[in-house]
Amino acid sequence: MTKRATTTVLAGLVAALALLAAGCGSGSDDAAGTTTKATPTDTSNAGTPTGKAIKVGLITDLGQLNDNGFNELAYNGLKRAERVLGVKGRVVESKSAADYVPNMSTLARQGYDLIIGVGFAQGNAIATAAKKYPNTNFAIVDVDQNDLKGKPANVRGLLFKEQEVGYLVGYLAALEAKSTGGKRISAVGGFKEPPVDRYIAGYQAGAKAAVPGIVVKWGYSQDWDDQAKCKELGLNQIAAGSKVVFQVAGGCGLGALSAAKQKHVWGIGVDADQSFLGPHVLTSALKGVDTAVFLTAKAVQDGTFKGGGNAVFGLDQDGVGLGKFSPKASKPDIVATEKVEHEIADGQISGIPTTVG
Repeated sequence: MTKRATTTVLAGLVAALALLAAGCGSGSDDAAGTTTKATPTDTSNAGTPTGKAIKVGLITDLGQLNDNGFNELAYNGLKRAERVLGVKGRVVESKSAADYVPNMSTLARQGYDLIIGVGFAQGNAIATAAKKYPNTNFAIVDVDQNDLKGKPANVRGLLFKEQEVGYLVGYLAALEAKSTGGKRISAVGGFKEPPVDRYIAGYQAGAKAAVPGIVVKWGYSQDWDDQAKCKELGLNQIAAGSKVVFQVAGGCGLGALSAAKQKHVWGIGVDADQSFLGPHVLTSALKGVDTAVFLTAKAVQDGTFKGGGNAVFGLDQDGVGLGKFSPKASKPDIVATEKVEHEIADGQISGIPTTVG
């Protein structure tokens, strides 16, 4: 069931998103303090758009659209909705966290049918905006709706079982480290947030299942963007003996992959397939943010969206998965990892940790 492309979520996820739509307000003011733009026309695989032309607004996290990962995936999901569904999309790139609520409020006043926040950092903002505009549909990536202040009934959380794909890349990393005589692997996280820690917790558990006694270390850059910070952290981990560095830090984490390349050890990408960086990227831990955004827009268009809960995507739905393997990776190690992937998807392996110690 492993997929070798960035878009990995199957149509089976529609069931997780199929719920009741709500309406929205009106207005004409512009978002302040941001760079805003309509998404460009994408005519590839265009076909004939279906359904009514709803309006969907996407609020990016501070990493912006060119992070080769999280925000870019969400943007791709919106572009697909424009192309396939005929929705009218708009992206608002926030310059600071203080812009989140004003930007969401502006889109709500402009009559957007769905407003999507991208990332854990927008949790408080979306709770505030949803309370102000109870007739507008909201969704947020990587935030549990139950954790939002007031648990707004017009918000849908879009969650992923990062621990499952973290387990897989940890399993493969440990096998590859062992084959070179290494006894240590590591991870570079951005901030200590639940989605980041789910990746790292799974990574640690998978590594120890593959090679009992292996040492797994991790640290946080406290940054999503500055590649120099993640590169320094990665270099320190490699100097301490790490043979594989898993980046879980968005655009900043590209620096950790650069450190792996410089020191001739393995790197592992996150969210999107980052194999394009070179054969030193062992694989990537994929997260189907693009398809989650697309299916959420489709649910609103179909009139089946409902807030007040979460859609949770795991390996059993291909909501997470492995990216391309490096051509230099051990074939037996890949086969062993794919076997574990099937076992997780089938429920033979369960109870993977979601928090790090």
